[in-house]
Amino acid sequence: MYLSRFLSLHALWVTVSSVMQHYPSVWGHYDVCKTQIYTEDGKFWDYTACQPEAIDMMRYVKVNLDPPDITCGNPPENFCGMGNPYMCNECDAAIDELAHPPELMFDVEGRHPYTFWQSTTWKAYPKPLRVNITLSWNKTIELTDNIVITFESSRPDQMILEKSLDYGRTWQPYQYYATDCLNAFNMEPKTVRDLSQHTVLEIICTEEYSTGYMSNSKIIHFEIKDRFAFFAGPRLHNMASLYGQLDTTKNLRDFFTVTDLRIRLLRPATGEIYVDTDHLTRYFYAISDIKVVGRCKCNLHATGCREENKKLLCECEHNTTGPDCGKCKKNYQGRPWSPGSYLPIPKGTANICIPSISSIGNPPKFDRILPNISSLGVSNPNQVGPKLALSTVSSVQVANHKRDCECFRHSNRCTYIELLSTVVCVSCKHKTRGQHCELCRLGYFRNASAELDDENVCIECNCNPIGSVHDRCNEKGICECKEGTSGPKCDKCLPGYNWHSWGCQTNVCDNELQICQNGGTCQNNIRCLCPPPYSGVLCEKLSCEKDSQSCSQDSGQGAVSLQPLVLLLPLVALLGLSELFIF
Repeated sequence: MYLSRFLSLHALWVTVSSVMQHYPSVWGHYDVCKTQIYTEDGKFWDYTACQPEAIDMMRYVKVNLDPPDITCGNPPENFCGMGNPYMCNECDAAIDELAHPPELMFDVEGRHPYTFWQSTTWKAYPKPLRVNITLSWNKTIELTDNIVITFESSRPDQMILEKSLDYGRTWQPYQYYATDCLNAFNMEPKTVRDLSQHTVLEIICTEEYSTGYMSNSKIIHFEIKDRFAFFAGPRLHNMASLYGQLDTTKNLRDFFTVTDLRIRLLRPATGEIYVDTDHLTRYFYAISDIKVVGRCKCNLHATGCREENKKLLCECEHNTTGPDCGKCKKNYQGRPWSPGSYLPIPKGTANICIPSISSIGNPPKFDRILPNISSLGVSNPNQVGPKLALSTVSSVQVANHKRDCECFRHSNRCTYIELLSTVVCVSCKHKTRGQHCELCRLGYFRNASAELDDENVCIECNCNPIGSVHDRCNEKGICECKEGTSGPKCDKCLPGYNWHSWGCQTNVCDNELQICQNGGTCQNNIRCLCPPPYSGVLCEKLSCEKDSQSCSQDSGQGAVSLQPLVLLLPLVALLGLSELFIF
């Protein structure tokens, strides 16, 4: 008897262990933001990446329906079963037992009969029966388990699940659902099993959840865990691999991040090829439950998330603040804010905000005052300035090179400046500069569409070397131009100026205001071509060197030619007639 009981208990333990192993706590790590440790130098905080636990996010959701009058019951109407159009019930918003308002989509289940939200029937056919159900959290959340939608009616023939990352301002599809993907959305049908690590972000259309209207065909999934399994293995055992991919694969973490979800019901289940116009009360939408499991996104800087004024807020640590712990606290801006990192496994990197240089002389207060505050490099909290040399910085201090050498992937080397108790990146690449390679070199400006760790984060100014004052530009890429020059790159001339090999120069002549005189013609706005005997900038001067007759005609008096008189001077002297000539 005892042996049989032991064997029964052993079998039960094996079964429970197997179930637990198949779906472990997917995000069960990183539940501590800091740990106090003791060394020969005293007590220190060891900071680690941290995140809140996953919870049922439907407890904090706000639901909106479009159109707003799509819920049944006002006025009262009958709706009938898909399989039997003569088995009908009534929906009446004025009677609690017969009402089906939106909040019944996510109330506590377990009662019988199930509570559910229901739309009006398709009585306006052939006008489409379409409903948008928007789930809003007013908070960025990270999905950690499958999204599950349970229908009380048959599953719709056409549906789109959409997500927003900007609180509903823009939307992008998550997944398409249809009985015929090619006909409904011009997409080849696929399932998540057709994807891979390289195509996990692909948006697919699936027919897996849109066929059949039996009682066991009520649920629609958006598979989060199956996508995790591409990195963590079929039983999600290798979570280190998933965490590493979330940190290093571009857009992967964003794929599982939302602020809002939208369920677009485009066509109700018909169960047939054609709509039975004699029994339109068979066609409607009804949802009994929606499950969304996730956690507050706190950028790995918090383990808790609280509700305040009907809004979720992270309980930030690591000297961060904001709804998502997305910025550094005042006086803790000694380096640019950065999210925490899952790597290295298992503690990750906290990337805490460190004191601003201007506030180093006044060590800030922590939640606990310790004899040693290693994250500041200050050996005594009453000390005026940092006194720790590089050799005294212990491996547990946040100021060690491994953790503070944050160069946004533009450098892998840092140096420690003892005077400022800070770490500075060395040999920044990709045209970057600054303490953390967070700035662009002179002659380059920030690419607003690129992340700070992108190789193309800095774009060359490309200022015209002739038209610009120097090769630098402002944060928008606009260069400083010389006089008379315009354009973002200083390669154009203002009105009244013309481009020459030496830049924009004022026009010498034109055909409007500065007109060449006396029949002159303007050549390329830089000089007048004057006809003889005229000269000058605008051909305004008369030249008498070659045409004495023109000068005579123009002045009205003879011009004496001196050359013949000079030849006669010797003869005049011999005749003694010099007194006759007066010069």
